Amino acid sequence: MDKARPKHIAIIPDGNRRWGELNGIPRQEAYETGIRKISDVLSWCMEEEIRMITMWGFSTENFRRDSEEIHGLFGLFEKDLLAAVTRREELLRKNVKVRFLGRTGLFPEKVQKMFNEVEEMTKDKGGYSLNLLLAYGGRAEIVDAVNSALREGAEKVDEELLSRHMYTAGLPDPDLVIRTSGEKRLSGLLPWQTVYSEIHFSDKLWPDFSRQDFQEILASYSKTKRRFGK
Repeated sequence: MDKARPKHIAIIPDGNRRWGELNGIPRQEAYETGIRKISDVLSWCMEEEIRMITMWGFSTENFRRDSEEIHGLFGLFEKDLLAAVTRREELLRKNVKVRFLGRTGLFPEKVQKMFNEVEEMTKDKGGYSLNLLLAYGGRAEIVDAVNSALREGAEKVDEELLSRHMYTAGLPDPDLVIRTSGEKRLSGLLPWQTVYSEIHFSDKLWPDFSRQDFQEILASYSKTKRRFGK
Protein backbone atom coordinates (compact mmCIF):
# COMPACT_ATOMS: atom_id res chain seq x y z
CA MET A 1 0.00 0.00 0.00
CA ASP A 2 1.32 3.48 -0.87
CA LYS A 3 2.43 5.65 2.00
CA ALA A 4 0.05 8.43 2.95
CA ARG A 5 1.23 11.78 1.68
CA PRO A 6 -0.09 15.20 2.66
CA LYS A 7 -1.77 17.04 -0.19
CA HIS A 8 -1.20 20.46 1.39
CA ILE A 9 1.68 21.47 3.68
CA ALA A 10 1.88 24.77 5.58
CA ILE A 11 5.25 25.93 6.90
CA ILE A 12 6.36 28.51 9.45
CA PRO A 13 9.99 29.06 8.33
CA ASP A 14 11.31 30.35 11.64
CA GLY A 15 14.89 30.97 12.75
CA ASN A 16 16.48 33.15 10.05
CA ARG A 17 17.70 35.84 12.44
CA ARG A 18 19.06 33.36 14.99
CA TRP A 19 20.81 31.44 12.21
CA GLY A 20 22.48 34.64 11.06
CA GLU A 21 23.59 35.53 14.60
CA LEU A 22 25.01 32.04 15.23
CA ASN A 23 26.92 32.05 11.95
CA GLY A 24 28.10 35.66 12.01
CA ILE A 25 25.99 36.49 8.96
CA PRO A 26 24.30 39.89 8.59
CA ARG A 27 20.55 39.87 9.17
CA GLN A 28 19.68 40.85 5.59
CA GLU A 29 21.83 38.07 4.16
CA ALA A 30 20.24 35.59 6.57
CA TYR A 31 16.79 36.58 5.34
CA GLU A 32 17.92 36.17 1.72
CA THR A 33 19.16 32.67 2.56
CA GLY A 34 15.78 31.87 4.09
CA ILE A 35 13.96 33.11 1.01
CA ARG A 36 16.08 30.91 -1.26
CA LYS A 37 15.16 27.93 0.92
CA ILE A 38 11.54 28.31 -0.22
CA SER A 39 12.63 27.29 -3.71
CA ASP A 40 14.26 24.14 -2.30
CA VAL A 41 11.14 23.13 -0.38
CA LEU A 42 8.93 23.75 -3.39
CA SER A 43 11.16 21.39 -5.39
CA TRP A 44 11.02 18.77 -2.62
CA CYS A 45 7.23 18.96 -2.63
CA MET A 46 7.16 18.48 -6.40
CA GLU A 47 9.38 15.42 -6.10
CA GLU A 48 6.94 13.99 -3.55
CA GLU A 49 3.87 14.96 -5.62
CA ILE A 50 2.67 17.31 -2.88
CA ARG A 51 0.77 19.84 -4.93
CA MET A 52 0.12 22.67 -2.48
CA ILE A 53 2.47 24.45 -0.10
CA THR A 54 1.71 27.49 2.04
CA MET A 55 4.60 29.52 3.46
CA TRP A 56 4.30 32.20 6.13
CA GLY A 57 6.61 34.97 4.98
CA PHE A 58 5.65 38.08 6.98
CA SER A 59 3.12 38.51 9.78
CA THR A 60 1.06 41.50 10.80
CA GLU A 61 3.10 41.50 14.02
CA ASN A 62 6.33 41.83 12.00
CA PHE A 63 5.33 45.41 11.23
CA ARG A 64 6.19 46.17 14.88
CA ARG A 65 9.88 45.37 14.34
CA ASP A 66 12.42 48.16 14.03
CA SER A 67 12.06 50.25 10.90
CA GLU A 68 15.51 49.33 9.55
CA GLU A 69 14.67 45.62 9.58
CA ILE A 70 11.25 46.16 8.01
CA HIS A 71 12.67 48.34 5.23
CA GLY A 72 15.32 45.70 4.60
CA LEU A 73 12.61 43.08 4.13
CA PHE A 74 10.66 45.40 1.85
CA GLY A 75 13.85 45.78 -0.15
CA LEU A 76 13.96 42.02 -0.65
CA PHE A 77 10.38 42.04 -1.87
CA GLU A 78 11.11 44.95 -4.21
CA LYS A 79 13.97 42.95 -5.76
CA ASP A 80 11.12 40.64 -6.77
CA LEU A 81 10.59 37.92 -4.20
CA LEU A 82 9.55 35.30 -6.72
CA ALA A 83 12.53 35.97 -8.97
CA ALA A 84 14.81 35.45 -5.97
CA VAL A 85 12.91 32.37 -4.83
CA THR A 86 12.16 30.32 -7.88
CA ARG A 87 12.71 32.41 -11.02
CA ARG A 88 9.63 33.25 -13.03
CA GLU A 89 10.45 31.02 -15.98
CA GLU A 90 10.59 28.06 -13.61
CA LEU A 91 7.19 28.91 -12.17
CA LEU A 92 5.72 28.82 -15.65
CA ARG A 93 7.60 25.72 -16.73
CA LYS A 94 6.71 23.83 -13.56
CA ASN A 95 3.06 24.93 -13.73
CA VAL A 96 3.02 26.72 -10.35
CA LYS A 97 0.15 29.00 -9.37
CA VAL A 98 1.16 31.67 -6.84
CA ARG A 99 -1.11 33.48 -4.42
CA PHE A 100 -0.26 36.21 -1.90
CA LEU A 101 -2.63 36.01 1.07
CA GLY A 102 -2.99 38.57 3.85
CA ARG A 103 -3.40 42.30 4.28
CA THR A 104 -1.11 42.90 1.34
CA GLY A 105 -2.38 46.47 1.00
CA LEU A 106 -0.08 47.33 3.91
CA PHE A 107 2.98 46.89 1.70
CA PRO A 108 4.46 49.71 -0.42
CA GLU A 109 2.88 50.16 -3.85
CA LYS A 110 5.93 48.78 -5.67
CA VAL A 111 5.69 45.56 -3.68
CA GLN A 112 1.93 45.29 -4.21
CA LYS A 113 2.49 45.73 -7.94
CA MET A 114 4.95 42.85 -7.94
CA PHE A 115 2.46 40.65 -6.08
CA ASN A 116 -0.22 41.45 -8.67
CA GLU A 117 2.11 40.78 -11.60
CA VAL A 118 3.12 37.36 -10.30
CA GLU A 119 -0.47 36.35 -9.53
CA GLU A 120 -1.59 37.46 -12.99
CA MET A 121 1.30 35.65 -14.66
CA THR A 122 0.53 32.35 -12.93
CA LYS A 123 -3.26 32.51 -12.58
CA ASP A 124 -3.92 29.88 -15.25
CA LYS A 125 -1.40 27.42 -13.82
CA GLY A 126 -2.67 24.57 -11.71
CA GLY A 127 -0.24 21.72 -11.40
CA TYR A 128 1.18 23.07 -8.13
CA SER A 129 0.21 25.90 -5.81
CA LEU A 130 2.46 28.16 -3.73
CA ASN A 131 0.59 30.33 -1.24
CA LEU A 132 2.64 33.04 0.46
CA LEU A 133 1.21 34.53 3.65
CA LEU A 134 2.34 38.16 3.79
CA ALA A 135 1.05 40.78 6.23
CA TYR A 136 -0.82 37.79 7.62
CA GLY A 137 -2.25 37.28 11.08
CA GLY A 138 -4.67 34.53 12.05
CA ARG A 139 -6.95 36.75 14.10
CA ALA A 140 -6.78 39.45 11.44
CA GLU A 141 -7.95 36.93 8.84
CA ILE A 142 -10.99 35.95 10.91
CA VAL A 143 -11.86 39.61 11.59
CA ASP A 144 -11.52 40.42 7.88
CA ALA A 145 -13.69 37.43 6.96
CA VAL A 146 -16.48 38.48 9.34
CA ASN A 147 -16.38 42.07 8.10
CA SER A 148 -16.44 40.89 4.49
CA ALA A 149 -19.51 38.78 5.19
CA LEU A 150 -21.23 41.69 6.96
CA ARG A 151 -20.51 44.01 4.02
CA GLU A 152 -22.28 41.51 1.79
CA GLY A 153 -25.35 41.78 4.01
CA ALA A 154 -24.99 38.67 6.15
CA GLU A 155 -27.13 38.78 9.28
CA LYS A 156 -25.76 35.56 10.71
CA VAL A 157 -22.39 33.94 10.14
CA ASP A 158 -21.91 30.16 10.10
CA GLU A 159 -18.84 28.04 9.37
CA GLU A 160 -19.58 27.64 5.66
CA LEU A 161 -20.12 31.36 5.13
CA LEU A 162 -17.02 32.30 7.09
CA SER A 163 -14.89 29.82 5.13
CA ARG A 164 -15.99 31.47 1.90
CA HIS A 165 -14.65 34.81 3.14
CA MET A 166 -11.27 33.63 4.39
CA TYR A 167 -8.13 34.58 2.46
CA THR A 168 -7.89 30.85 1.66
CA ALA A 169 -11.41 30.52 0.26
CA GLY A 170 -11.56 27.61 -2.17
CA LEU A 171 -8.28 26.07 -0.95
CA PRO A 172 -8.06 22.80 1.00
CA ASP A 173 -7.03 22.96 4.64
CA PRO A 174 -3.41 21.98 5.39
CA ASP A 175 -2.87 18.31 6.16
CA LEU A 176 0.49 19.01 7.78
CA VAL A 177 2.02 22.04 9.47
CA ILE A 178 5.80 22.32 9.96
CA ARG A 179 7.47 24.91 12.15
CA THR A 180 11.23 25.18 12.34
CA SER A 181 13.54 26.66 15.02
CA GLY A 182 12.32 24.62 17.98
CA GLU A 183 9.43 26.92 18.91
CA LYS A 184 6.39 24.84 19.79
CA ARG A 185 3.46 27.05 18.90
CA LEU A 186 1.66 28.10 15.73
CA SER A 187 1.68 31.84 16.59
CA GLY A 188 -1.60 32.43 14.76
CA LEU A 189 -0.92 30.45 11.59
CA LEU A 190 -4.23 29.67 9.88
CA PRO A 191 -6.18 29.03 13.12
CA TRP A 192 -9.41 28.42 11.22
CA GLN A 193 -7.86 26.00 8.73
CA THR A 194 -5.50 23.96 10.94
CA VAL A 195 -7.93 22.54 13.51
CA TYR A 196 -7.29 18.98 12.25
CA SER A 197 -3.83 19.44 10.76
CA GLU A 198 -0.98 17.23 11.90
CA ILE A 199 1.76 19.40 13.42
CA HIS A 200 5.52 18.84 13.46
CA PHE A 201 7.99 21.07 15.27
CA SER A 202 11.55 20.85 13.97
CA ASP A 203 14.52 21.97 16.07
CA LYS A 204 16.38 23.04 12.92
CA LEU A 205 16.67 26.75 12.16
CA TRP A 206 15.02 27.44 8.82
CA PRO A 207 18.18 27.92 6.67
CA ASP A 208 19.52 24.59 8.03
CA PHE A 209 16.29 22.66 7.33
CA SER A 210 17.31 19.87 4.94
CA ARG A 211 15.82 17.43 2.46
CA GLN A 212 16.48 14.66 4.99
CA ASP A 213 14.59 16.59 7.69
CA PHE A 214 11.68 16.96 5.28
CA GLN A 215 11.68 13.27 4.38
CA GLU A 216 11.73 12.25 8.05
CA ILE A 217 8.68 14.41 8.72
CA LEU A 218 6.86 12.85 5.77
CA ALA A 219 7.77 9.38 7.03
CA SER A 220 6.31 10.24 10.43
CA TYR A 221 3.18 11.66 8.80
CA SER A 222 2.70 8.46 6.80
CA LYS A 223 2.28 6.52 10.05
CA THR A 224 -0.44 8.82 11.37
CA LYS A 225 -4.08 7.77 11.21
CA ARG A 226 -6.11 10.94 10.88
CA ARG A 227 -9.56 10.86 12.47
CA PHE A 228 -10.72 14.49 12.08
CA GLY A 229 -12.34 14.41 15.50
CA LYS A 230 -14.23 11.14 14.94
